[in-house]
Amino acid sequence: MNPSSAIRFLLIAFSFMLGEATPHAQDKPTPAHFQISATDDGLPGAGPIRRYDWFRKLWTERRTAWAARVERDRNAVVLLGDSITQGWGEDFSAWFPSIKIANRGISGDTSRGVLIRLREDVLPLAPAAVVLLIGTNDLEEKADPETIAANLKLILAELARHNPKMPIVLCQVFPSSEAKARPADKIKKLNQCYADAVKGNAQVTLLETWPLFADAKGDAIATEFPDLLHPNLVGYAKWAAALRPIFATLGFLETEPYQFTPEPGFVSLFNGKDLAGWGFRPTSDADKAAARKWQASDASAPPWPIVTTPVQFDGQTSSPDGRFVAKNGRLVVTTPPEGRRIQQLSTTQDFPQNLILRLEFRATPNADSGIFLRGRQLQCRDYLLAGPYKNLRNYRPGEWNEIEVTVRDSVAHCLCNGELLEDAMKLPATGPIGFEGDRGQMEYRRIRLKEMP
Repeated sequence: MNPSSAIRFLLIAFSFMLGEATPHAQDKPTPAHFQISATDDGLPGAGPIRRYDWFRKLWTERRTAWAARVERDRNAVVLLGDSITQGWGEDFSAWFPSIKIANRGISGDTSRGVLIRLREDVLPLAPAAVVLLIGTNDLEEKADPETIAANLKLILAELARHNPKMPIVLCQVFPSSEAKARPADKIKKLNQCYADAVKGNAQVTLLETWPLFADAKGDAIATEFPDLLHPNLVGYAKWAAALRPIFATLGFLETEPYQFTPEPGFVSLFNGKDLAGWGFRPTSDADKAAARKWQASDASAPPWPIVTTPVQFDGQTSSPDGRFVAKNGRLVVTTPPEGRRIQQLSTTQDFPQNLILRLEFRATPNADSGIFLRGRQLQCRDYLLAGPYKNLRNYRPGEWNEIEVTVRDSVAHCLCNGELLEDAMKLPATGPIGFEGDRGQMEYRRIRLKEMP
């Protein structure tokens, strides 16, 4: 970490320990609509609305302060939620350099509370995007997951009416503890309700933040959530790392032009600007059979589109469905709206020779992808959460990792950051290089290949 970054990180730590200073409006009358209504009559949504004295005071103070700075926060990425969101503070220069962010978290808030204040606190900002994390306090107040998910649907519908093209990132509710009246089974059920609510909604990217923080029992990891509810700096750093690839795909980060020169003897398979040299190949008979078997035996099996004729994407920056995108040096396998969708992108060229393939990949939490070597799949995932190689010491979650594959006589030796994945993976005699999408977002870059005798 360079000195300036270290200073910013220390400032974040200092502000986190002291807590966010909330501007007061003691000298000005508080508008009635910034106060919590005495009853639920006429309020949208269902479920709990908190009316504790401390919460009333905080709700009014923060909302009044926000109303005074609408112009300053216009067109920001809005972080929306409860105390976990409020805990970010206001300075995001170390977490997300160059992104304009507005924090609209209120400690103690519920999904219904967010719905009620959406029109005054969020929509006037004309947000560039909204990142939403809400629901844990509803569970403490004994709301059932279905009620909370119904409020989520109303929140998303309101945001869509405001701007149907505005990206929405929905974070899974973080794990906590039964000791906090937030048992693991309730949080899991709520997150499943959330996934069902946004399935097929292309405006929403669902980010799997629950497995990012859950221990083997499904509770919060104590070293990252000291009170089993709120993340510490380590927890916020993991959350930030999970969001950065999404922000990059949305065009808020890593916007520089592509610049990469392969090592001598290597040739780039991806130019970083478009999908030249890549396309969809006809689905193999084996994959067709696998898809039929899976979908016949499992009602929840993901879609597996069948390709009947080859399609090339030369000169295009995206596949027609937006699943594979070329963006500033990155080949992005985007999060599918269905939650999961099996899909493969391949080179239009075959590679029968001995070769060395090198590339880098970055995964969102629990993402599942794959690298295809002449038709055989090397699992490429967020390994520590999604497996199958969960004991890698050098894997860097949320960061770029290097894959190197050496193929000799149709046998592949595969490494990740220098650690062994597969020692002797048998391959067909020839075939393309390809990438699969399944769940989550995966990015690939610096894809290059060297042919050998």
